[in-house]
Amino acid sequence: MTGSSSSRKGDKIRRVGIIFSGGPAPAANAVISAAATSFLEDNREVVGFFHGYSNLQAYHPTTNRLVPGEHYRVFGEKDLRGLRNERGIVIGTARANPGQGVKKPEDLRDSTKTAKLRNVYNALVDLEIDALISIGGDDTLKTANFMYEFQQHLPSDAARVRVVHLPKTIDNDYRGIDFTFGFFTAVDVMAKELMNLRADSMATGSYFIVEAMGRKAGWLSYGVAIAGEAHLVLTVEDIDDTLTELENGEAKLSLDKLADRIIDLILTREQRKKHYGTVVLAEGLAEHMGSKHLEGVPRDEHGHISLGNISLGKLVAERVAKRYELRTGRKKKLTGLQVGYESRCAAPHAFDVMLGSQLGIGAYRALVEEGLDGHMVSVTGQLDLRYVPFKELVNPETLITEVRFVQPGSDFHRLARFLETRVDPRGFDMGRRPER
Repeated sequence: MTGSSSSRKGDKIRRVGIIFSGGPAPAANAVISAAATSFLEDNREVVGFFHGYSNLQAYHPTTNRLVPGEHYRVFGEKDLRGLRNERGIVIGTARANPGQGVKKPEDLRDSTKTAKLRNVYNALVDLEIDALISIGGDDTLKTANFMYEFQQHLPSDAARVRVVHLPKTIDNDYRGIDFTFGFFTAVDVMAKELMNLRADSMATGSYFIVEAMGRKAGWLSYGVAIAGEAHLVLTVEDIDDTLTELENGEAKLSLDKLADRIIDLILTREQRKKHYGTVVLAEGLAEHMGSKHLEGVPRDEHGHISLGNISLGKLVAERVAKRYELRTGRKKKLTGLQVGYESRCAAPHAFDVMLGSQLGIGAYRALVEEGLDGHMVSVTGQLDLRYVPFKELVNPETLITEVRFVQPGSDFHRLARFLETRVDPRGFDMGRRPER
């Protein structure tokens, strides 16, 4: 490893824990493997905790101790051979949320609200973990920050577990990094599916309404639409007054207006003698619908609506079919479906393996070479490492991480808009270019 022993600020770190939390992402094992290898080759121990915070948050020193092989594994060199390109997550994952009761900074001083965070801290200290590498999405970053801030309120002589975070989400909606590992693999897998559906729509003279992953931002849906040659893509960033209706004084996504937007597309393409098409919708659109569509839908430990239970693609396809028949007097076959889960553990794209590996090594460099705590590892340019303090990524008052949206009018946004079928707001062909 680079740097002499005397120049490394984190040489006191002898045992490191790794945790993966939230949804799976391609190249997860590249991240874990590269991080573990970096520490093992420098004669440090690496412990991988199974299934996120599930076992750590339930820890008790007498009644619920953590057992090697059952709750965690100590990595050896042979465990990492050929792991970099493997599907899945070698240590598993879960959505357990030990900071569930923490809503504002003062809650970090409340022993009841931080009980599970203390369990995690006690487990790490009892296992002699000097530093924790957190891998996950924005909710996991929030938890990593909770662990960092929780320790700031401990007595000065209490043991400290340093915390660094590695950004993970196929949604690519992270502030502080341009692209997250797994994003390009997920786009590639779903785009290929979309191309298959496009061929099917051409053969059958029909439409597919494809609901793609992307709870908060539209990066994934836009990427899939661009690479998969969709004819229209709509995400949460596209919600405006042309797609909303008022519910108790609050603007909510109107399914009728959304359906009419898609019908305008269909009619425009019919004018061009094109009777087929694919439409990509971000699943996060569902969270903006009225209460009648969301009532009774279950939520996870982080409070997120279970979007998979709504089936937005099917819901919209049914609405479009009915309103199309009302407007034209004709029937049109529309099929709604979800894509995304099959991409989360797909064989990783080479770029994601490189990006994930650099982030894993970045964890070693952040902790050992730089002696950092409370930082997220990031890359820029040609995989150049940089380290972003949690305080730049987390709102200090709400302790919530801030989402990075696709900016309407940005070059990325304009790319998708230029490649899709252009439709006049009144529903007729603008005729600016030949159709694909």
